[in-house]
Amino acid sequence: MKRLVERFLELACMALLTILSVIVMAGVIYRTLGASLVWYDEVASILLAWLTYWGAALAALKRAHIGAPNFVRTLKPPARRAAFVVAEALVIGFFVLLAWVGWEVFEVIEGDTLVSLPNVPLQWAQVIIPLGSALFILAEVLSIPDGWREASGVRPPPAAQDAVGDKELLSTE
Repeated sequence: MKRLVERFLELACMALLTILSVIVMAGVIYRTLGASLVWYDEVASILLAWLTYWGAALAALKRAHIGAPNFVRTLKPPARRAAFVVAEALVIGFFVLLAWVGWEVFEVIEGDTLVSLPNVPLQWAQVIIPLGSALFILAEVLSIPDGWREASGVRPPPAAQDAVGDKELLSTE
C-alpha cells in the first residue's frame, strides 16, 4: 500500500510541476511579447499551493519532513519512542484540524469563482486544503512503522536501506 501511494504522489507531483512549469514559461513568453495572460498569476499561485501540499504528503511518506533528528538521536530509546508518539500525535492532530477547517472554508466559498477565470469555481482551488491534509495524514500513518523502527534504534530492512543509502538512521549506543 505504501509503495502504491508513494508512486501515486510522485506522479502527481511530477504532473503538477510540469503543468506549473509550462504555465510559467507561457506567462513569461506572453509578457515578453507584450500580451500578458490575465489568469496566469492566479493559476500559477494555485498550482504552487497544490504542489506544496502533494509534495508535503510525499515527504511525510518518506519521513523526510522537518524534524529534529539530531536531538531525537541523543535521547535514550525509551525517550525516543515517547518523543515519536508525541510528535506523531501532534502532527496528525494538526492535519486533522487543518482538514476540518479547510472543509469549512470549502463549504463557505460555494458559488464563488476565481477572479481571473469567472467560470472556474473557487472550490476547485481550495479543495486542496482538506484533500492535502487527508493525504498528509495517510502518508504519516503509512510511515509510522518506519518511524517506530527508527525511534527504537532498529536498522531498516535491506529494501529500505537502499532508499536511505549507506548512512545509519540511529545510533543504538
